[in-house]
Amino acid sequence: MKIGIPAETRPGETRVAATPETIKKYVAAKHQVIVQSGAGIASSITDEAYQAAGAQIGSAADAFGADLLLKVRAPNAEERALIKSGTVLVGMLNPFDADNIAAMAAHGLSAFALEAAPRITRAQSMDVLSSQANIAGYKAVMLAANTYQRFMPMLMTAAGTVKAARVLIMGVGVAGLQAIATAKRLGAVIEASDVRPPVKEQVESLGAKFIDVPFLTDEEKEIAQGTGGYARAMPADWMRRQAELVHERAKQADIIITTALIPGRKAPILISEETVKAMKPGSVIVDMAVEQGGNCPLSELDKTVTKYGVHIIGEPNLATLVAADASALYARNVLDFLKLIIDKDAALAINREDEIVAATLVCSGGEILRK
Repeated sequence: MKIGIPAETRPGETRVAATPETIKKYVAAKHQVIVQSGAGIASSITDEAYQAAGAQIGSAADAFGADLLLKVRAPNAEERALIKSGTVLVGMLNPFDADNIAAMAAHGLSAFALEAAPRITRAQSMDVLSSQANIAGYKAVMLAANTYQRFMPMLMTAAGTVKAARVLIMGVGVAGLQAIATAKRLGAVIEASDVRPPVKEQVESLGAKFIDVPFLTDEEKEIAQGTGGYARAMPADWMRRQAELVHERAKQADIIITTALIPGRKAPILISEETVKAMKPGSVIVDMAVEQGGNCPLSELDKTVTKYGVHIIGEPNLATLVAADASALYARNVLDFLKLIIDKDAALAINREDEIVAATLVCSGGEILRK
């Protein structure tokens, strides 16, 4: 089978869907791999490295003309024009973008959105959200540390003692946990908040203090359990109580990192304008949800702004700032997913009875499968 690896054209996207490591495995399985020239440059992968792994270097038309297309982000209209009907597409295609899914269906693609894979044990090795969020959580702390104009750790010097930075993490999924671990390694004092009670043990195991918002009703307790590993929108009264508690903790924080997302919905507001006003001058907020509307209403997409003396970082895609490792992990996710749809004879074998395949297949044969 012919596998195509095009260069990503979305502004700011530095990742690539295959690396020499994974291409060697595709070639060993008797696939023909065509990589668009320059596709890996932003991830520190040269065309020569791809060739040494057994890939052919070609044009965009060559890569998009393959039978199986591996991408990081969904193709735009110009890219779709280069794809033939019947092509199988695998990537992070945003399963909640109904217009794009409709466009791919109309083009006759069989498209797999890897973000839609269920959070089950068998799918862990292909969980693109976790692999990329892990990187993003790390980078969020590094960006915050770079912007913050004081030390992160406590220092005892001849000139006096420097207090450790106080870091508040909002949302303790994969990104939040990695942010806690990274800030801890840098010597910060950390607090964390999340709607899901089970994460308290994980937070404390990493050396952070969990900010506990009590549940007053059975409904609040049930919603807080989440669905399929994801958080759900909490009732308004619980959100009000959380906001009051967060406001008090934020006034003491030097750095706040917000990671809260609800799939398919606008990101919840966690840090209000009033809270920003109450924060210390020189504090830093990294709003990791800025692309989905932001956890802070003062965040601006693709910008770092200063409001009321607080620096607010609105970088939308932190994993792209660690492109080499982000690509390596993503490429392995893709490789493991392809094992579900390619048989031992290197032919496509799409089994819709498989729960992972069924969950990720968003369109096929002109039909939209995800409503």
